[in-house]
Amino acid sequence: MCLGIPGELIAFHDDPPDLATVDVSGVRRKINIALLAEEELRPGDWVLVHVGFAMSRISESEARAVLDFLEEMGPAYDDELAALRDSARDSARDEGELLALRDSMRAGLNPDDLRALRD
Repeated sequence: MCLGIPGELIAFHDDPPDLATVDVSGVRRKINIALLAEEELRPGDWVLVHVGFAMSRISESEARAVLDFLEEMGPAYDDELAALRDSARDSARDEGELLALRDSMRAGLNPDDLRALRD
């Protein structure tokens, strides 16, 4: 069974343009919105998120109904939110490392020197 979780669109990103930030029960996460390129998405819209992709736009009332149902699952839903929170943290760390590497290369630094400084 596949599970989609409602997320509220918070912000859109220019680089790359098919990424947006959603809020899923208090956890903010970047997702890919390319599958909904034909939609006129705006901050405040709700989307159904599955494995990091916005699969469809849904109404706020539908999102609330699904979130209420998921919250009734208790610990199982709490565990999923914890995993989502951890994955968002890991993703932010990885993105920070990639940006630092990009900036060091633009500045003419050797990536190995950057790693040595970090370690």
